[in-house]
Amino acid sequence: MADSGALPAGFGELEVLAVGTVLLVEALTGLCLNGLTILSFCKIPELRTPTYLLVLSLAVADTGISLNALVAAISSLLRVTAPCLRRRWPYGPDGCQAHGFQGFATALASICSSAALAWGRYHHYCTRGQLAWNTAISLVLCVWLSSVFWAALPLLGWGRYDYEPLGTCCTLDYSRVDRNFTSYLFTMAFFNFFLPLLITLVSYRLMEQKLKKPGHLQVSTTVPARTLLLCWGPYALLYLYATVADVRSVPPKLQMVPALIAKAAPTINAIHYALGGDTVHRGLWQCLSPQRSQPDRTR
Repeated sequence: MADSGALPAGFGELEVLAVGTVLLVEALTGLCLNGLTILSFCKIPELRTPTYLLVLSLAVADTGISLNALVAAISSLLRVTAPCLRRRWPYGPDGCQAHGFQGFATALASICSSAALAWGRYHHYCTRGQLAWNTAISLVLCVWLSSVFWAALPLLGWGRYDYEPLGTCCTLDYSRVDRNFTSYLFTMAFFNFFLPLLITLVSYRLMEQKLKKPGHLQVSTTVPARTLLLCWGPYALLYLYATVADVRSVPPKLQMVPALIAKAAPTINAIHYALGGDTVHRGLWQCLSPQRSQPDRTR
């Protein structure tokens, strides 16, 4: 798909440049914001809690998504600016498999970390008990081991990674619909999209029912589920459509839309889960402005 023709079918130089620019902006924004989230956990003692460990897991996953988007952005821009690279994916077949695995593993970890965080918030607000460190660590380990397991299966033959229509990033190959792809897709989607989405919806719904009085909840109960649906729903629809119809009937440019939308998830998650709190704002200001925080300590 990525190795023939001056440019992929259905794309001109302007479209390739636009996709590369959007991916580059999403990648750099996600890296910066999630980098601040990770920095806040390391530098602010008040945030070193079991619940914030789940936020850290989400930030690490989203950092991986942003790195994946950065590789795709560089590949897209090279196809326009470097004529010698127009005819091929710059990193070879093995690079495509690695790129697909890394992107898929971190995407699954991001989705499942959001669900784990929803459950952690339910536990905090509805049981009035602090989440234990061993519980939080177990959740994080389960999220990452599960994500790596499901992402590794296409490398072992159940499912397959291949180029996106533009040929500048790799994902699950939905162009060859057979029993292998269909069985993997439905099983993977149940455990890594629909189940986490259900956990997220139920957890926040129970929080709303338990704490009906205004002011008791300091978190949004609608943004997390909407983010999952908005960012990952288009991918799910594209994959499901590929199981019942010929995906070649969908224009290549339209097939790239889910990838662009999904790469915005790291930015949305960082703003919603981590960087919106006053504690984080004060702590980061002190970390990034040591010359100002030093007089405050002496007082």
